[in-house]
Amino acid sequence: MAVGIWQRLDQTGRHLLPLGTTVIFMLVGMTPTQIPGLVQVAPPLMLMAVVYWAIHRPDLLRPTLVFLLGVLNDLLGGAPLGMTALVFVLAYWLLLTQRRFFLGNSFLLLWIGFTMVALGAAAVQWAVYSLMAAELLTFRAAGFQVMLATAVFPLAAWVLMRLHRAFLMDEEG
Repeated sequence: MAVGIWQRLDQTGRHLLPLGTTVIFMLVGMTPTQIPGLVQVAPPLMLMAVVYWAIHRPDLLRPTLVFLLGVLNDLLGGAPLGMTALVFVLAYWLLLTQRRFFLGNSFLLLWIGFTMVALGAAAVQWAVYSLMAAELLTFRAAGFQVMLATAVFPLAAWVLMRLHRAFLMDEEG
């Protein structure tokens, strides 16, 4: 009987990996730095985790969790409430519709797909901020954020792949 409890505890811990890594990526992305202006162009680490897990284990990172994590990110980061949740849920839905394509192809296509998702997320955020300001804002910071995100994504994906293989691959068929 004790073995069954330990096995269930182990399985629960493994199933919390996508949620845990997404929260860690969120917190790392919010860590204050001494670099001036980095806040406006910092790569969206949390989006990287959402993209990876939406493609590789959507059964463990459900849309409800993605929405709640987006709201938490807005509350902690000071963004308009619901904006990050909207962006993440839209990205999640888009990735679910294209999941089979990404799973059957190379990392280069995943990287290009992430870049497109990051560009779309930046465009949605830019549009919302422009509407809130009642004027067209410059897209320069958002564009630079997409470039940084594209550059950082391989490292983030490598970390997530290693964790995925170490803790969750034995459960997949």
